[in-house]
Formats: sequence, C-alpha cells, structure tokens
Amino acid sequence: MSWIDEVKWDDKGLVPVIAQEQGTGDVLMFAWMNREALALTAERGQAVYFSRSRNKLWHKGEESGHFQQVHAIRMDCDNDVVLLTITQLGHEPGIACHTGRHSCFFQKLENGAWTPAEPVLKDPSKIYE
Repeated sequence: MSWIDEVKWDDKGLVPVIAQEQGTGDVLMFAWMNREALALTAERGQAVYFSRSRNKLWHKGEESGHFQQVHAIRMDCDNDVVLLTITQLGHEPGIACHTGRHSCFFQKLENGAWTPAEPVLKDPSKIYE
C-alpha cells in the first residue's frame, strides 16, 4: 500500500487540508486536495490544491505569485485531514488570502458581528491584474 492510499478520501475523492505557517503557527487557509494534488505537493514541495468551484487543480500562487513552500505534510489520527506546514512566499509579510490578507481567517466575532481583524496587505485588484 502506498502512503497516499492511507488517506481517507471523502466520497468525492477529496481530503480537507489546513495550511499552517511555519514559525508563527498561524492557520493561513483551508482548502481541498485530491490524490493528484497531494502527490504533486509532495513531489514539488509547493502546495497544489483542488478547486471545487473550478473543478481543477490549483497550484497556489499560479495567478497571484503567492506560492506556498511546503516544509512538512502531516495527517491527523483518523487519516482524514492533512496539515501542511508552509512558508507563504511572494510578499512580505506573506499573503495567503485572495482578499490580500495574511490569513483567510481574518474575521473575528465581536459583539454579535463578524469584524475584520487583519488588515489588507495588498489590494486584491493589484494581485490579480
């Protein structure tokens, strides 16, 4: 059995993936991978995800230039979630979110409302020109 066969893929052949920044421990994003995306990530040392909305592989940074260098690939105890330890490249500080923020988890619940808790580091219209 190959290491990739040990992953518990969902009924669509996907596994949830968390990208965590090496050094800070910040959770930068959540995405999905299929078998090919996980194999390419392991082979290249850069994150490759599967876009459910576009129904295709998505090499993180292919449009924005904000690539993710992968340092470690881990799997949880149930073999159904993957954790990537990454360095976010392409901008300092790193931008992982398509909104131009460091993390996709920038909204914080305060007084019954979702409030942006992180600044926009780069205007998204400038990222995706």
